[in-house]
Amino acid sequence: MSFNKSPSIATDMAALAQNGVLEWCARGGFVVSGLVHLIIGYIAVRIASGGRNGAADQSGALAELASKPGGTLALWVAVGAFAAMALWRLAETCLGRSTEPKSQGRLMEVFDRATAFSLAMVYFALAFSTYGFARGAGESSSAQNASVSARLMESNVGRVALIAVGLIILAVGGYHVYEGVSKSFLEELKGVSSALVRRLGMIGYVAKGLVIAGAGVLVVVATIYSEPEKATGLDGALKTLGAQPFGAVLLIVAGLGIMTYGVFSFAMARYTKM
Repeated sequence: MSFNKSPSIATDMAALAQNGVLEWCARGGFVVSGLVHLIIGYIAVRIASGGRNGAADQSGALAELASKPGGTLALWVAVGAFAAMALWRLAETCLGRSTEPKSQGRLMEVFDRATAFSLAMVYFALAFSTYGFARGAGESSSAQNASVSARLMESNVGRVALIAVGLIILAVGGYHVYEGVSKSFLEELKGVSSALVRRLGMIGYVAKGLVIAGAGVLVVVATIYSEPEKATGLDGALKTLGAQPFGAVLLIVAGLGIMTYGVFSFAMARYTKM
């Protein structure tokens, strides 16, 4: 690798990356992620069908899980799985990919490591959020997003920052769509994937990407029109979709798409290169 790093840190991170227990825990993180996406999709479909309401995002899924028998224990397991996923991505940030290394330019290497670091932060955040629900102190991410947005909208600097965040979220959603359409996600999987796995990945990535992109657009629009209550992330994007003409149908399609990504996450637990 072209990156300079302390030998002791590199040795520690290499040992971490090669730890078999960590790998299995990290693979468990994909299973938990799949379950969370299945619940989010289910909540979206339930809302579209006129059933009991709820937050169609990670916090809503965690709250739903916490309310079930054995849910608290499952959440504690999820905390460990998400933390393991974060540590694995952090090791990948420092060392690069350890499986099937390939010659690549410095720019692509920087991009791969930046992507791994971003995913590490996402999984650390999920572990922290899940920890809150596991100990009975979880909070709605939609309400938190709206509150933070309201404070940032009080200044021009905050507005610029919010618009930048919205554009970044939009770009992340677009990248998910690109991965689904181009099938580039197959590069992360071991062996030759079956037609079923390819279809699940394509549908799941595109559906999730469109919803994430919608959340980014909402942040930008909410900032421009000073409506922080609309900048609520995934939940806001799905419920805004449901409020459109033929919204119930669109929301069901989006919910089923997110559930498809959840099923694909189970395949990633088995086949992702580590």
